[in-house]
Amino acid sequence: MHAEHDESTDLAPCVVGVDFGTLSGRAVVVRARDGAELASAEHAYSHAVLDRELPDGARLPPEWALQVPSDYIDVLRHAVPEALAAAGVHPEQVIGIGTDFTACTVLPVLADGTPLCELPEYADRPHAYVKLWRHHAAQAQADRITALAAERKEPWLERYGGKISSEWEFAKALQVLEEDPEIYDRTERWAEAADWIVWQLCGTYVRNACTAGYKGQFQDGAYPSADYLAALNPGFASFVTDKLEHPIGQLGEVAGRLTAEAAAWTGLPEGIAVCVGNVDAHVTAPAAVAVEPGQMVAIMGTSTCHVMSSDQQGTVPGMCGVVDGGILPDLWGYEAGQSGVGDIFGWFVRTGFPASYAQEAAALGRDAHEHLTALAAQQAIGEHGLIALDWHSGNRSVLVDHDLSGVIVGLTLSTHPEDVYRALLEATAFGTRTIIEAFETSGVPVEELIIAGGLTKNALLMQIYADVTRRPLGVIGSTQGPALGSAMHAAVAAGAYPDIRAAALAMGKVHRRAYLPDPEHAAAYDRLYAEYRLLHDYFGRGANDVMHRLRRIRAGATA
Repeated sequence: MHAEHDESTDLAPCVVGVDFGTLSGRAVVVRARDGAELASAEHAYSHAVLDRELPDGARLPPEWALQVPSDYIDVLRHAVPEALAAAGVHPEQVIGIGTDFTACTVLPVLADGTPLCELPEYADRPHAYVKLWRHHAAQAQADRITALAAERKEPWLERYGGKISSEWEFAKALQVLEEDPEIYDRTERWAEAADWIVWQLCGTYVRNACTAGYKGQFQDGAYPSADYLAALNPGFASFVTDKLEHPIGQLGEVAGRLTAEAAAWTGLPEGIAVCVGNVDAHVTAPAAVAVEPGQMVAIMGTSTCHVMSSDQQGTVPGMCGVVDGGILPDLWGYEAGQSGVGDIFGWFVRTGFPASYAQEAAALGRDAHEHLTALAAQQAIGEHGLIALDWHSGNRSVLVDHDLSGVIVGLTLSTHPEDVYRALLEATAFGTRTIIEAFETSGVPVEELIIAGGLTKNALLMQIYADVTRRPLGVIGSTQGPALGSAMHAAVAAGAYPDIRAAALAMGKVHRRAYLPDPEHAAAYDRLYAEYRLLHDYFGRGANDVMHRLRRIRAGATA
């Protein structure tokens, strides 16, 4: 946590933003006048990610990723009061609170918001828990959703680049219906965690426009029809009307007022504005002052989400959605992404960092990532002789196939850990370039690239992205971009600003052109990118289906 004070802090109106990530929640106290971040605090989820077993030890199949909703409440109990105390502001100065969440993170609840996993009779049922965004076990359902929509020429399909993801609301719900009908029948609301946490804060359930559009296939005021859903599975026909449909709240609107119970959790005043929920990536765009058409923000953490607003409506392959007003009012909001980025680097450090390297890093006062980065930075481009595919957690864009997996080509007995590490850094940059090219070839220009998220601190990685994409990189001026963005939306909900654009200009932070592409390096990367695209299309577009066959073999072996 940190604090930043001036003489006016004691009287200044403030807002709180809370960012619920994959492993922890972060709260930041922000001065409404100018966006100064007065203090922040983080609270780790005690159950982290359940991807191997439930809390009682029951084993989970491959590709599952669950969470425990009480962990989210613990963030409100711990991170918010800690940040408030560190900020040195009086609770009565806080005029609003805003939240954001990873998406699509979704959970089955009763009509009063009680999660099914908190009912004793369902504590041992995996489908009663929160399905984290990276729960990919609904790929078969997603494939059927896409195939049927294409066959019926459903008009909403093109808004998602022609493919529906296993990460989204309908695929995950259909999996529950088909694998645990009792849990499905008991579910009275199929709620985004982004909306559930707002519900806990203010006592009012409002579906936010962002997740409804990007994750719930809500387009032009409607969800997929009951007729279409019945064709998927007769038991799914009433999913929208029975479990999903609910009033939609626009971004920056008031969802309700802080309840006495939530005030006791957080130490904030009862009755302050609680903002409509939002998604961690989308809420970051205004925090990075990306409020003009063509300004793409890549939020880089465990995964990367690419968001951009445009005055052009286009059909871009593999998009996670094109939503009118999905990020900013009066513009088309686009979302794309890579399912694994920081997670890939973390996987390699856990599995490929020898003891001798750990000893050397400790002697130099570096952590594993810093040490591998320093060694990799000494290499010429292409010196390692490797090319990798960044699909260790599947491919979100542009292929939308979470049954794909990682590849490293060129390994020899002379390959060192830093060689592989650099190849993985480069692979994620190649994935981002693939996404940018998909936009531009679809008539949606990308004018600027701004990076946000924890990986901005890796200067080598940032320079690689500038060189690979041949674009100057801007870098957000906050280490808490999503939380800052949520606080900015809270300021709008509380009436401090007329709209999010005005809030962004006053409270947002960005360092433009922080990294510039080197023409010689860019040319060298063009050659490696050509090899990446050969592998990308060979393994990802059906020429060689080995990754899917291996998945089936693994599933059979673990059944």
